[in-house]
Amino acid sequence: MPYPVSVEVQPSLTGRNRLTTAFRLILAIPHLILVGGTTIGFASRDRNLGAGGEGGLLGAIAFFLAVVSWFTIVIAGVHILGIRQFTLFFLRWRVRALAYLMLLTDAYPPFGDAPYPASITVDEPPQARDRVTVALRLVLLIPHFIIVGFLMLGWGFASIGAWFVILFTGSYPSALVDFSVGAMRWRLRVEAYLLLLVDDYPPFSLT
Repeated sequence: MPYPVSVEVQPSLTGRNRLTTAFRLILAIPHLILVGGTTIGFASRDRNLGAGGEGGLLGAIAFFLAVVSWFTIVIAGVHILGIRQFTLFFLRWRVRALAYLMLLTDAYPPFGDAPYPASITVDEPPQARDRVTVALRLVLLIPHFIIVGFLMLGWGFASIGAWFVILFTGSYPSALVDFSVGAMRWRLRVEAYLLLLVDDYPPFSLT
């Protein structure tokens, strides 16, 4: 069965904008403040896994709401609809910001919801939530925390390499597409699981 979190990206490979690429980190600052970015300190330093201090202001709210949801799900088996909707909104914004920051596309991300060549879809979980896995969510994710830390390191170096290639050739290196999109997909699946949007354990896969 396909995993209930789907991340799709339509990368821009040719005809890239070298000027916005050169200043990408500066241009992305508003989105970094609101929904965060990605760092190689993902596993050790960013203990909130992109849903708190490294997930920007909206990510900090989403992480706090996940703590609230932990109690409501473990005690009553209920994930409050408003919390779920806000968390999904945060992740939709976040996937667009990450795709832009990490040079997968040149289109500037919208502030909020709007069509964009990077998207995330999260299926509704069963009405009967798995309270045991919710209660142990942080412990269960330890293997992913370690692996994604190395993935973010690799993705960071890949994006730096892509930055130079785009500046010199105007094209994103096609050899890096599958890895870059896969690394983002893996990370966002883990974030969705951490934020209690799904109960299915994230696969150890880039696809």
